[in-house]
Amino acid sequence: MYKSQHYKFITTPLSKILEDSVNAIRGIGSGIETYPLCDYIMQSVFLKMTGAQEQKMKCICWEMATNDYEYRYEYLNNKNYGEHSDYCSKNNIYKDLIKRIPQFDIDVITANVKDVKNIVLNILDNPNLLRAAQQESFSYFKSNNTILKDNQIKQKQKDTYILFQSDLHKSYDEIVYKHRNRCAHNLTSYQQNLPTLDTLASSDYIYHNYFFRFAILILIDEIFICLYKKYVEALENNINW
Repeated sequence: MYKSQHYKFITTPLSKILEDSVNAIRGIGSGIETYPLCDYIMQSVFLKMTGAQEQKMKCICWEMATNDYEYRYEYLNNKNYGEHSDYCSKNNIYKDLIKRIPQFDIDVITANVKDVKNIVLNILDNPNLLRAAQQESFSYFKSNNTILKDNQIKQKQKDTYILFQSDLHKSYDEIVYKHRNRCAHNLTSYQQNLPTLDTLASSDYIYHNYFFRFAILILIDEIFICLYKKYVEALENNINW
């Protein structure tokens, strides 16, 4: 049986970080006096989730490099995935992983990826600080169903695999990746923590909140967990492949 020291980490859902954060602040309450804590908590949870996902991407790449010497050479010499945080890196790792799963069927992803929106809603179902302090954004997330659509992860052409279709690709870059950089590099310490007028005028601005960010990160995580398990299954069936 194929064994990996990274298996448990890679296959532990990213949503557990969000669940743990809700449990950690359960005793704080949700009164208006606690609202100043919200942004700090949201940002901390967001950074923990993005950081964990980046480490998962690195672990997956190193697993492939351990089992495939040609890939190891490419990964160490020709591939520049940086911190494995931007869409391009994740999309390339997605394709690298699929190439190493014999007779891959894209329907495996669409059939096995859970309803990500409901995962977030279930975790935040009871009144709590994260939900109460950003009630308007949470209400919109709860009622909106346009950004996380099934066809965003379905492939338009057979054997032409991409992580997301164009709309969700753009959403990741604008909603998740740019905000990750602002938080991780503390850009708001010397920049005004205000959106530009172009951003405010954008029809997508309503998606610029932590609930959609959490959902997109969890969606990526569910996809990679599904693919990684298929990869491990392929190794177990033919360890010399």
